[in-house]
Amino acid sequence: MNSKFHEIDPRWAWRRYEPGGESPWNKRRAAHLFRRAGFGADTALLNEAISSSPEELIEQLVVGVDSSAFTGQMNQMMRTLAAGNNPRNLASGWLYRMRYTPNPLHEKMALFWHGHFATSGAKVEQPELLLNQNELFRRHALGNFGQLVLAIARDPAMLLYLDSATNRKSHPNENFARELLELFCLGLGAYSERDIQELARCFTGWEVNQGKFRFNHYQADTGVKSIFAEHGGFTGDDGVRVVLEQPATSRFIVRKLLRFFVADGDFPEALVEPLAAQFRADGLQLAGVMRTILGSELFFSEQVAGQKVRSPVEFGIGLLCGLDATANLNMLAEELGALGQSLYFPPNVKGWDGGKSWINSATILGRGNLARRLLTNSETRFGGRKLPEYLAGQGVVEAEAGLNRLLELFVAIPIPDSSHARLLELARRGDAWADVLHAITVLPEFQLS
Repeated sequence: MNSKFHEIDPRWAWRRYEPGGESPWNKRRAAHLFRRAGFGADTALLNEAISSSPEELIEQLVVGVDSSAFTGQMNQMMRTLAAGNNPRNLASGWLYRMRYTPNPLHEKMALFWHGHFATSGAKVEQPELLLNQNELFRRHALGNFGQLVLAIARDPAMLLYLDSATNRKSHPNENFARELLELFCLGLGAYSERDIQELARCFTGWEVNQGKFRFNHYQADTGVKSIFAEHGGFTGDDGVRVVLEQPATSRFIVRKLLRFFVADGDFPEALVEPLAAQFRADGLQLAGVMRTILGSELFFSEQVAGQKVRSPVEFGIGLLCGLDATANLNMLAEELGALGQSLYFPPNVKGWDGGKSWINSATILGRGNLARRLLTNSETRFGGRKLPEYLAGQGVVEAEAGLNRLLELFVAIPIPDSSHARLLELARRGDAWADVLHAITVLPEFQLS
């Protein structure tokens, strides 16, 4: 657990961020918001952002903008990729969506739910089912958590992945019930083995037929079940309701949101409970608690800056977003897999561990090599131009000022003077901005967001 958070007053932490004094609203804090609530921002977007208030910007991120045209384009692209009948084809399409989405927070939430309700193409080999689940995450991204859980419980990809499609009254399969309690809603220690067994009975008869959910009443256990001291002839929907009513649910989800959006590691109960109480009071609606998190004094504070390790996806897409760049996304998908994050192929039902697990000597080298390929590939374009022309248009010309612009854009915390001196020496060569950018991407500070 990050010990520094034990000393923080919750009343200050979740108070609305008020720019001023030692905490001004500037490009650095706007870049922080876009890295955490999306995948990054280029200079033009940051200039536009600081002309708005943080509150206005966060509201736009939460509510989103009309994306019907983009959604139609993506639906056509993804269905074409799914028609190849290979789940690995889907990753490049999702990377495209992350890179160009008009609603970055919604897309970041879809990635969060993909890790939370982890389902892998290694077992679910039908791309269409994985794609439908991905769309489910997007529809419910900032909606009602209870409705999302009900939808995922009936989702064919999840039913197949956790063997719930073979759950029969004569032999209840406990896999989905166990993960619903341990990984999806409550966490370890908040339930008993008896709760798992009784909950599994609720989902008997839920199966998949021709890629669709089907309820087989002949295989359903209609007897009385006892879950968390409640008794009745519960159906699967009833079982989900009972689980969601447990106070541990709101605390568990809030902790995961804080780890994903605020800082790696755990948070003390004193910081979790005010948000959990809000989440419960809102009927498990996600938008309100996300407004509070993203708009808080704690979120924009120095205590949080640089307290998350960028995932491979955040590393790769963040570099593209920051430079308004295109890239070969099939190549990028393969590279990100080699770095430990294959979209649609999480390592297990727990999803990716995240945090420091992303970083070791091999992945640091791999990240640097990936950045070099993205920056120097002849197919890559930056704002439709080559890199030197693009950077010149962004004011990255004179060595020291240009370097500082790039650091402001990409690096969450100050770098050591020795690192700054080495980068400045490189920048003074005059035609080495690709080398400067590559050198920035291998800094330890660049791995943090």
